[in-house]
Amino acid sequence: MPELVVLTEQLLAPVPGGTGRYTRELAAALAATAPAGWEVTGVIARHPDPTAAVIPGVLGPRMLPLPRRALTLAWQYGLPLWPGGDSVHAPTPLAPAAPRRGRGLVVTVHDTVPWTHPETLTRRGVAWHRSVIGRAVRRADALVVPTAAVETELARFVPGPARVHVVGEGVASVLTAAIPADSATTIVRRLGLPERYVLAVGTVEPRKGIDVLIEAMARPTAPELPLVLVGPPGWGGVSVGELARRHGLAPERLVVLGRISDRELSVVLGRATVLAAPSRAEGFGLPVLEAMAAGVPVVHSDAPALAEVAGGAGIAVPRGDATALAAALRQVSGDPRRAATMVEAGLRRAGRYGWRAAAEAVWRVHVELYRRPTRG
Repeated sequence: MPELVVLTEQLLAPVPGGTGRYTRELAAALAATAPAGWEVTGVIARHPDPTAAVIPGVLGPRMLPLPRRALTLAWQYGLPLWPGGDSVHAPTPLAPAAPRRGRGLVVTVHDTVPWTHPETLTRRGVAWHRSVIGRAVRRADALVVPTAAVETELARFVPGPARVHVVGEGVASVLTAAIPADSATTIVRRLGLPERYVLAVGTVEPRKGIDVLIEAMARPTAPELPLVLVGPPGWGGVSVGELARRHGLAPERLVVLGRISDRELSVVLGRATVLAAPSRAEGFGLPVLEAMAAGVPVVHSDAPALAEVAGGAGIAVPRGDATALAAALRQVSGDPRRAATMVEAGLRRAGRYGWRAAAEAVWRVHVELYRRPTRG
């Protein structure tokens, strides 16, 4: 029985982030759509507790003999440690040093931020990400990217021999499933959600543009609504409290929820007046898709990937322009008719994406590699 190995190590990272969501959802969808005779197994580095990498429908996780840092170094320096399987999918550029003879290796490259916006990373981070992405491009049999924008940028900065496949993402079913009214009310009270609010979702780090959003919300031209932030702190020491004080955003207008469960996120998303996605750079921008699927209008930056995903269903503003962002948020939140039109457009746009469709597209890549004449 052929085996597809999915490297699920990102689920055990200190901050799994959007790539963690991608890893979990894609692996589960791959297991649910596996061609007849195939099985899907998760593989991780050595950890004392692998619970976070357990995915329904996916076998394992199977542990490799090295801990995360040692495994990363081993693959970085070309040690031939193959994780098993007839084909391997790496949902991040952390991937084996080289494919084993007759086996396929497919790597997802989420963005080209280390080249397009290096200022949003540390110097060490830029070097590390350029290195691992470069190795993936050189060594993989095929690459998966989430948007045509990333495909174009990758060809510009890191051209390679591997064929590139554009495969979009999807929305977790838990985020669109109906939640009983009493349960939703309990979540609203526990989180202290206001009745109406501007919402931003994502790891709090420099490239997400939270500084621009807070500056925008402090402007007199912004909607007089609270700002709700969802997501764990990332690198860079971005202090939302300090940003609010610097720009004069009243403390009562800032609600920082940090990391919350998917069930809680479903409620927070569904009740939002408008989602703000002011990122300086993205490879896909999953919160934009999730908000549209939840029936929430979206204001996003003009980052190419965000514009591609939104497909005209949201309002795009120039990156870094707090004035334009404030005006767009006020326009949407203060005009119910405009908001309703955007919601309808967003629902139609979100309907074009899905994890099942993504998994089926990825399976086509792996099966083609498995059947190639050089296999075995």
